[in-house]
Amino acid sequence: MSIVPNGTSTLVPALKYQDQAFSSAFSVLREAIEQRAFPAACVAIAHQNHLVALKSFGRFTYDADSPAPSPASVFDLASVTKVVATTTMAMILYERGLLELDATVAGTVPEFLADSCGQADSRRRDVTFRMLLAHSSGLPAYEKLFLKARSREELLRAAFTTSLSADPGTRAEYSDIGFILLGAALERIANESLDAFCQREIFGTLAMSHTTLNPSVDARGKIPPTADDRTFRHKVIQGEVQDENAFVLGGVAGHAGLFSTAEDLTRFAHALLHGGRPILGPKTVALFTARQVAPAGTSRALGWDTPSTPSQSGKHFGRSSFGHLGYTGTSLWSDPERQLSIALLTNRTWPDCANQAIKQVRPRFHDAVVEALM
Repeated sequence: MSIVPNGTSTLVPALKYQDQAFSSAFSVLREAIEQRAFPAACVAIAHQNHLVALKSFGRFTYDADSPAPSPASVFDLASVTKVVATTTMAMILYERGLLELDATVAGTVPEFLADSCGQADSRRRDVTFRMLLAHSSGLPAYEKLFLKARSREELLRAAFTTSLSADPGTRAEYSDIGFILLGAALERIANESLDAFCQREIFGTLAMSHTTLNPSVDARGKIPPTADDRTFRHKVIQGEVQDENAFVLGGVAGHAGLFSTAEDLTRFAHALLHGGRPILGPKTVALFTARQVAPAGTSRALGWDTPSTPSQSGKHFGRSSFGHLGYTGTSLWSDPERQLSIALLTNRTWPDCANQAIKQVRPRFHDAVVEALM
């Protein structure tokens, strides 16, 4: 392991034998592409301080003349944004004493106290930042806010006033709305936009040079497309966030919008597996990646998910593992016991979101990777 000037431990490339070592795992991805689970994929695997795999597969689309991705190709991470950007921002603010996990969200976002009908709901006073991070706030999973909001301000107002679907703290329900609210609240606490904060404090510090929200117009053609949108934007979505709510928010949102490479994600995961250095301390990493005890039966940590039964991480990731999925076909999973992280990036939503085959592909791929390292 080497150290760069800012104190970040870096992964040592060890790619010479990746094709032999991970032949079974790579075959899973090639077969998936042949069966049209997704047209393009990039993977990076880090194990015990070494980058042991960095590989790309397929083409941007199913067209024979479509360009092939490279190991440096940038993908729309979708909900992996929630952990790499928003949750990490929360961790940094928590560590600096600026965020109290059990403080009420309404203390920072008073607009949250009333619902969309303008009616006060006393339950909303009980929603805390811990609940937003643990997806136990009582907010619904998803709302098509983009259908009635045409600006960032209008969509945030719609998110702030979305009615609760359950009493706070009584059930875990994965919620995009909760993370839109969380992202906006963190911006108020930091007095800075999410993208500016994350670029300086996370991506820049960890040398994640290909990670950004809102890629430049010049870079869009080098990014695999995620959708042929014929209902809302009426164009091919390439290099712009696929999620419609995040699009109306200007591409900067707590729940989606981040673009990155597989290698950048393993660099990020490597930092967390080494106690968070240099962006975080080990106690904060341990706190946020540990499974919550409430609500009963939840698999959620704070921001992160943990392996359930069955799990998209496969059957081999240990009890202390943590990870997250993205709607576009992306994922990042880390196992502290094995010192292993796997970033798998695809554009499974091309040309539309109907194909769900990645749900079978992803655990098979993870299992094959771990078995190759046993």
